[in-house]
Amino acid sequence: MELSPNPGSPVERTAIGLDIGGTKTHGIRLQGSDVVAEAVSGSANVQNVSREQARHNLAEIFAALGSADISRVVAGSGGVDTPADAAALQSLILEHVPSAEVSVVHDTRLILAAGEAPAGIGLIAGTGSVAWGMDGAGVQARSGGWGYLLGDEGSAYWIGREAVRHTLRLHDLGQEPDRLAAELMLAVGVDAPETLIARFHSDTGRRYWASMARVVFEAAQEGHGPSRSIVATAARDLAGLVGDVAAQLGIRGPVVIGGGIGVHQPLLQELLAAGLSARGLADIRFLTQDPVFGVRYLLGSGAA
Repeated sequence: MELSPNPGSPVERTAIGLDIGGTKTHGIRLQGSDVVAEAVSGSANVQNVSREQARHNLAEIFAALGSADISRVVAGSGGVDTPADAAALQSLILEHVPSAEVSVVHDTRLILAAGEAPAGIGLIAGTGSVAWGMDGAGVQARSGGWGYLLGDEGSAYWIGREAVRHTLRLHDLGQEPDRLAAELMLAVGVDAPETLIARFHSDTGRRYWASMARVVFEAAQEGHGPSRSIVATAARDLAGLVGDVAAQLGIRGPVVIGGGIGVHQPLLQELLAAGLSARGLADIRFLTQDPVFGVRYLLGSGAA
């Protein structure tokens, strides 16, 4: 089914939306504005998995959603930093829908769209972290998103790594493990702080250590001071990413926040909202739907 010449009109069309994160790929099939199928597979981000693994995971998504009669695909992905990055992902998608029009955007664009904001700043606080924004004239800016080796401050990975560093610091000072250190070692399955070093540098991967952020949040919620300090620093750094984008674009909001810890950790939300407000940023929205549903907004507004 072909798209109407007027992309903003509520015409019947068959499209697929993809949100390709560091951990998973979330896809939906749209018939007009209705979601008629939904599927989840592993990540298809070639910065996190091999090209063959990305191809395999996309094949699973298209097998579940169906590839017949697809006129449009809009894919939001991390790691889309250059036209070459976008073209590489586009080619993988076109293997399944060769006659479709395929648009590739940075995954933070989906965050903003899922918050139904035509302009503003989207923040991802998940396994990694990045802020992206667009003003009313279409000028774009971003801050962060360099990956865990160069940045991702305030992310779940960063928080998990800080818990490891905290545990090792106590050990180096000759102190007994505190609550955070003890619970981290229990979660990781080691019985001594020094064994964390080899465990961390093993093949566990960044998603494994990002999952350890929950240990920090649980301790922080129950009043553990060092854990609260880690969460507070994460909130400060995340607010800094948003502030950088706001300064570049000269806008004050809205700010739409997504990502696993951005959506599901109340203490981080509280501290982040306070930090953003202190910077003069207004209309702070935490996502109540998955980012992939932002594709429906992009298609309906003609922005994709």
